[in-house]
Amino acid sequence: MKKGGNSNSTVIIIAAIAAIGGLLFGFDTGVISGALPFLKDSWGLSSGQQEWITTAVLIGAFTGAIIGGKLADVFGRKKTILVTSLIFVVGSVLCGASPNASILIISRILIGIAIGISSISVPLYISEISPAKIRGALVSSFQLMITIGIVVSYLSDLGFADDNNPYSWRWMFYVGVFPAILLFAGMIFMPETPRWLLSHGKEEQGKKILAKVERQDDLEESLRKIKAEIQQSSRAAKFSDIFAKTWRIPLFIAIGIMFIQQFVGINTVIYYAPTIFLFAGFSGAKGAIAATVIVGGVNVLSTILSMFLIDKLGRRKLYFIGLTGMMVSLLALGTFFFLKDDLGSSLQWVTVSTVVVYIIFFAISLGPLGWLIISEIFPTKYRGVGVSIGAFSNWFFNAIVAFTFLKLAWVFTGEGMELSNTAMIDGVAQTQTDPNPAGAFFVYAGVALIGIIWGYFYIPETKGKSLEDIEKHWREGKSARSL
Repeated sequence: MKKGGNSNSTVIIIAAIAAIGGLLFGFDTGVISGALPFLKDSWGLSSGQQEWITTAVLIGAFTGAIIGGKLADVFGRKKTILVTSLIFVVGSVLCGASPNASILIISRILIGIAIGISSISVPLYISEISPAKIRGALVSSFQLMITIGIVVSYLSDLGFADDNNPYSWRWMFYVGVFPAILLFAGMIFMPETPRWLLSHGKEEQGKKILAKVERQDDLEESLRKIKAEIQQSSRAAKFSDIFAKTWRIPLFIAIGIMFIQQFVGINTVIYYAPTIFLFAGFSGAKGAIAATVIVGGVNVLSTILSMFLIDKLGRRKLYFIGLTGMMVSLLALGTFFFLKDDLGSSLQWVTVSTVVVYIIFFAISLGPLGWLIISEIFPTKYRGVGVSIGAFSNWFFNAIVAFTFLKLAWVFTGEGMELSNTAMIDGVAQTQTDPNPAGAFFVYAGVALIGIIWGYFYIPETKGKSLEDIEKHWREGKSARSL
């Protein structure tokens, strides 16, 4: 690369390596979907036990989110990602070797801590090392890798799924070791972000890295803005500072967008897709997982599309397009399950088709926008803390949705609406009664409507704006819509 020349290729390589953290995020959250039917059969789990095993990773994730921002601020974005990759390795091994449900829950909490930290440190790393003109696409690569990780977990689940072996879930978890090792090996050779280096008095190192990732024409201006921001924020940051009036709106946006992202029910699909498809009438876990792979593949392709759209159409347009599509899809899903007796066997395929449409709209909007916006709206001084609060909110709301999906489905399952299926438990065929998820889907559709109204007032348009210009906007006391 020529000195001060076009640096996009360098930044893309750096972002791609860091984004493997997103792949691990996706893999370790998605792997439970295929493992769950086998865990249910191998240990005879109740609905409540299934929810605990599913939610355990989320308990760890919002714990990791609490500490992740501070770790990234104190030790640097790069070192935090390196340590996180090692936690992924240990957690994956422990999950696969778990002798009982209690140990599996503890192991998944450990994995969750790594996911929570990576959900902060990776987008933070990418956003701070990316030029403003391509920052949206590069931070969205984190979401792309999450979706790739999810589909890899589905394929892994499908590959190891054996309807005759209820313990075939073990190798589904072991596979997570390999991308964790790849992330560790890659990040050893990556630089720290110039913003973090400059804010910690390492000016020469910061300038050197900035020269590699910025275009020559933008280099001096970027350096000037970063140093001015650091000087303005020279006092040591306190956690309580993020609650100051100046940052009240970005903080409300960070929490609000994560509430909407989770309570439209996305992770009921990610965690429970094979279970939902079994509810719809699929006869075996392997067939339900195969249908889930289709959903995962569409998720990846739609996220790739979002990377081309996000810096062209902008954040607000994609937000409204996505939420509208999700609301209609959720209403359709609820209606199909409500009319299950009339639809008969066709319920299987209309359910898969509608879930696919729902995933498309999520993947081009709320999927990347949640993580992108929270990485953009806070100043460097408070960005680690702000993103940490946003990520904590994400995992907290995620855990509530995951832990209540089956309960919510039961609440709205009236007499005669129950679903029945036959499962092999300890080699004996047993008939089980499952809830009808129609009511849960209607509730999620209502949240999507609330999200459209809320977003009109609070979703900012950050397309093409530098992080320093966004900070200036908040300091001037302006509204989110006027950004």
